[in-house]
Amino acid sequence: MPTQTSTFKSKSLLKQIGEYLPEEKSVQVEEALKYAFECHKGQKRDSGAPYIEHPLNTALLLADMRLDATTLCAALLHDVIEDCEVSIDELTTRFGPDVSKLVDGVTKLTRMEINEGNTPSILTFEDRLNVETLRKMLVAMAEDIRVVLIKLADRLHNMFTLNFLSPERQKAIAQETLDIYAPLAHRLGIWDIKWQLEDLSFRYLKPLEYRQISKMISIKRIQREHVVGELTQVLLDELVKMGVKSEVIGRVKHIYSIYQKGKKYSELGKTINDIYDLYAIRVLVNTNSDCYQALGVIHNLWRPIPGQFDDYIANPKENLYQSLHTTVMCKGTIALEVQIRTHDMHHLAEYGVASHWRYKEGFANDVRFEEKMTWLRQLLEWPRDIVGTDEFLESVKTDIFRDQVFVYSPKGDVKELPAGATPLDFAYRIHTELGHRCVGAKVNGRLISLDYQLKNGDSIEIMTTKIAKGPSLDWLNSNLGYIHTTSARNHVRQWFRKQRRGTNIQTGRDLIRKESKRLNMRIDERDMATLFKVDSGEEFLLAIGSGAITINQVINKLTAEEPKVIYNRPIQTRLISPIPGISVLGVDDILTRIGKCCNPLPGNEIIGFITRTKGITIHKNICHSVQTEDEPERFIEVQWNQKQQLYPVSIEIHGHDRVGLLSDITAKLSAEGVNIATVSTKENTDGGATISLTIHISGLKQLSRLFTKLETIRGVTNTNRITIRVKE
Repeated sequence: MPTQTSTFKSKSLLKQIGEYLPEEKSVQVEEALKYAFECHKGQKRDSGAPYIEHPLNTALLLADMRLDATTLCAALLHDVIEDCEVSIDELTTRFGPDVSKLVDGVTKLTRMEINEGNTPSILTFEDRLNVETLRKMLVAMAEDIRVVLIKLADRLHNMFTLNFLSPERQKAIAQETLDIYAPLAHRLGIWDIKWQLEDLSFRYLKPLEYRQISKMISIKRIQREHVVGELTQVLLDELVKMGVKSEVIGRVKHIYSIYQKGKKYSELGKTINDIYDLYAIRVLVNTNSDCYQALGVIHNLWRPIPGQFDDYIANPKENLYQSLHTTVMCKGTIALEVQIRTHDMHHLAEYGVASHWRYKEGFANDVRFEEKMTWLRQLLEWPRDIVGTDEFLESVKTDIFRDQVFVYSPKGDVKELPAGATPLDFAYRIHTELGHRCVGAKVNGRLISLDYQLKNGDSIEIMTTKIAKGPSLDWLNSNLGYIHTTSARNHVRQWFRKQRRGTNIQTGRDLIRKESKRLNMRIDERDMATLFKVDSGEEFLLAIGSGAITINQVINKLTAEEPKVIYNRPIQTRLISPIPGISVLGVDDILTRIGKCCNPLPGNEIIGFITRTKGITIHKNICHSVQTEDEPERFIEVQWNQKQQLYPVSIEIHGHDRVGLLSDITAKLSAEGVNIATVSTKENTDGGATISLTIHISGLKQLSRLFTKLETIRGVTNTNRITIRVKE
């Protein structure tokens, strides 16, 4: 028997679709609803609730987007093949081929065969299953994007009921959601689903930080509402005076976005006040011209902050998003974020591609929508040639799910690349041969290095050689930053794979010898072959020489053996960083100071007090100042960080003697956050110089990265680690 909850939700669904679907289409959805009830009769979810509530909630989420009847029917029936043993033929007979095709598409996302490809895999079975699910999902998007819309709604409801699973399953599903489903919703422009998936995932992955930020939002809510309400009224009055019809509303910051902004701000040396005193409002108007008029009113009222304006109306994002963004200073010290958009733009911002779905009633031939969705098909072209699941996952994360930059080709064509992309990424995106022949680049008419990170609006020209020499293996070294996208990296790897086997084996051997000498440790190719699951040491060297395995991956494998592998003969004394840091809401390096009234030490229970100008003061919980404070809303939870373990390592740097060499070396070490304990220099008879240093590092990864960075300094010929022999 249907429960009271499922009956109520059924009525809500039918009422909701009746407001925008024709009567015959509503009847079709009602028939699918009845059939779903019949199929799932007697089935329960892990929560104990009737199973029918899951497809019902999935359909309700899609009805909020005002999706078509076919999508809603498929949402109601998306589990009947998997859980009720209903055949595709039966669904086709009852509801037509369109519905059965969508249901089949959603079902196939969870029925994947593992194809490990030809490259050595470092993923677990479960990881590869997730990767293949994602690959299938992207293919499904190309065929019919409604499959993915159903899957996103399905995942969102599952996240709402995640508390009924084991902690291990909760974390695994939350991580997959944060890595794959939330970024996918973002790329499709479905903000309403994206932020919910992020917050729900964050709740299970970092519960402490989630509770702390939630508490802070609650504490500051009254103050925030008062300020935003006051500013909203001032702006509304001014807009009315200028004849602009508008709706001005306060915009809520979501928990995960606050956490992300907290990490970003701490890297810039900003305090917690910079993060949480940033208020936000949204202005909704009727026309595009009203948007720009409202912008003029806002900039006339308050001083705009330089560099904080974006026009996504004139230059829409590829996921269809349009809006004006600006940040202004109000009342002297309050930074106010403002978004200005039309009501149609707002609906599009919340529901993305679902707002323009071409199968909605009345929009069967939406050519404009088809043109706008070209970006999706282009995205699917990039990883098409990648066989191995490891490379595919890397490609999706870097090439598809990262923020994008837009640059211009010499002909004025706009090209989209992931943030952090370089001239080589651009060259390989245009044509493989252009990348192979690239020897330099000009950006905005100026020569730049190949590791330059492209910025929005850059005009780029690739310089090539007439003689095809091919790419350099250095381009695959992530420490050097020449290539950012996996699609470009894969083209380079393919070029090396086509070279002669003997040459690649010798190249691999030379690279391993060089790294062994630099790190002063033995790297046995047979042991590495076992770690990378290749047939022999020779095959491992072949993979290194062809770029299928990089030195960075080798170092990552070796770090699993730290400190046994790295710090032997002799085992060196471990250095503990002297002052443990303070973590505020899980974010390190936020400006803090120790309260002189109680001088807390590591081990004491502590609390933070948000000052107006000096960051956060740390007190003991039992401090008299804490007990007598008359503004308790300014207290915040803090905790001692774990002490960082550092290791002293002696290194030598050889190079051509010149003025400023030592200065450049110390500057490079400082930029990498490395502390120098001792330094000595020696002039050689051949005009060279040897610089010996003792530095404190966190591990092998950092040491390898340092050597790569140091060897880019002008005049440096090689670097290596030295072992100082001590008497027993």
